[in-house]
Amino acid sequence: MTTYKGLPGPAICDYWTRETSAAHYDDGATFQIGRIDMVANTGTYLDSPFHRYEDGVDLAGLELEQLAALDGIVVRKPHAQGLTVDTRDIGGLDVRGKAVLVHTGWDAHWRTDAYQANHPFLTAAAARLLVEGGARLVGIDSHNIDDTRVRARPVHSILLGAGILICEHMTNLGALPDDGFRFTAVPPKIAGMGTFPVRAFAEIS
Repeated sequence: MTTYKGLPGPAICDYWTRETSAAHYDDGATFQIGRIDMVANTGTYLDSPFHRYEDGVDLAGLELEQLAALDGIVVRKPHAQGLTVDTRDIGGLDVRGKAVLVHTGWDAHWRTDAYQANHPFLTAAAARLLVEGGARLVGIDSHNIDDTRVRARPVHSILLGAGILICEHMTNLGALPDDGFRFTAVPPKIAGMGTFPVRAFAEIS
């Protein structure tokens, strides 16, 4: 899939096929080794501070406690009610130490041209409120957590500057309860990279 227009989609193929591997073994064993060439911002992925800041923590520097089995909470703001997710949508919620997942329903447009433009996003004020509340990770089921109609990314700057991780291009948040679940989105440990695809999932109590 193409996650952002202008960035290439992944190329997925066999590096070593079962047919070619057979010549290397005498007991009938065969193996498949795959190959993927892709940009790091592909599909559902996690942003670490290094994505925005040169001196920020990269993927290799993240601790599992920041990524795995986080207490989760869902903020629901249907995109039909407006594209902005603002302080009034998250005010009063206990977000400290939690994964805050913003459910807008925009994933209904997943893998269509409509997904790429005029999508829901957080305001800078909402990002600052999440920082003040002590959130650990913020996710959204949208094309970007920032408003891509303008040439600025204040939400990325605010959240990643505070060490709060971001998970974008999520889907199926409508299947989650408002709270009472644990959320995991763990990328591989890669030095010198700030983003990477994740298998994001929730465990419901």
